[in-house]
Amino acid sequence: MKTKRVFLIVLDSFGIGEMKDSHLYGDEGSNTLYSCFKQKEFSVPNMKRLGLFNIDGIDFGEKESEPLGAYGRFCEKSRGKDTTVGHWEIAGVISDEPLPTYPGGFPDEIIKEFTARTGRGVLCNRPYSGTKVLEDYGREHLETGKLIVYTSADSVFQLAAHESLVPPEKLYEYCKIAREILKGKHGVGRVIARPFEGEYPNFRRTANRHDFSLEPPRNTVIDILNAKGFDVIPIGKIYDIFAGRGMKKANPTKGNAHGMELTEKTAEKDFHGLCFTNLVDFDMVYGHRNNAPGYAKALSEFDSWLGEFMKKLNDDDVLMITADHGCDPLTESTDHSREHTPLLVYGKGIRPVNLGTRKTFADIGKTVLDLLGADGDIRGESFKDKIVR
Repeated sequence: MKTKRVFLIVLDSFGIGEMKDSHLYGDEGSNTLYSCFKQKEFSVPNMKRLGLFNIDGIDFGEKESEPLGAYGRFCEKSRGKDTTVGHWEIAGVISDEPLPTYPGGFPDEIIKEFTARTGRGVLCNRPYSGTKVLEDYGREHLETGKLIVYTSADSVFQLAAHESLVPPEKLYEYCKIAREILKGKHGVGRVIARPFEGEYPNFRRTANRHDFSLEPPRNTVIDILNAKGFDVIPIGKIYDIFAGRGMKKANPTKGNAHGMELTEKTAEKDFHGLCFTNLVDFDMVYGHRNNAPGYAKALSEFDSWLGEFMKKLNDDDVLMITADHGCDPLTESTDHSREHTPLLVYGKGIRPVNLGTRKTFADIGKTVLDLLGADGDIRGESFKDKIVR
């Protein structure tokens, strides 16, 4: 089988159970899939048909006697559990050292340089829930004009401002300044613009979020495909996560529904290469908000769309569905969780085999290259020969 197009869809934060080292991250017992499975809103017949409940380690749900696709679970080899290192690893870059985090807030030298260059003061500068920080600092921000800076358990510098006071484009300028400052030992994975609107106490985030990522330290599957003349079509946060490298055009989305719509429209085009999609709502809207019923409903909506999308694939297309980390909505924490991730592979030329437990997400990127016939030096081990008929 010669593959012309690969559709790689990341269900952001859709973990399927703790890893052996989850206790080192405070995530022992986390299982995002199981937390959603227990909700009445949960219904994923199409992922079930592909082999979701046949994956090693999943001891709930009904197994499929004759799965339609290849399936397996993946360990994260990188030191971390966030969007950046998760996607980088999927694309073939393993982070052997963790990106810096700031449980006590950012150091004075960072904040002083940031305020000097932006001309604005700073509020908060602590790890904080993204909605709670607006409740606690939003009114003071409007009264003083100071910017709300906060972080989380992840390697992020988040910058929130009311759109009436700081228009999104201006906020993006401030984020670019922060990105210039946060390099070297303070090279956080992402600087994130978090615009909001509304009146106290009913502030709400807008859809104008924008991420400014650290560039991957080595070539990814995207760089290699681009250099060899293949198409790479990013949808959602993908362009931002890889700092735009190796991609000609960003296709930002305003939620899962928009991401699925753009992926479907891409499938109607004649291209040769990779369509790389991130569906962010699972993580941003439901996982971080500990909203298990909402997460389950979002999975059901994706699964309903998936059933129709699979019918539209060409004979030489391959579909891969995976995740970048977990975010269990039923644990006390609102942070990401260190979990195994699933992989479901479907296509007319794909054999229904159990891939078992793989050592690294990077096997996915290596296999994408192999399927498309593009040689490239990235980490990971291809499983093409196991899945292709």
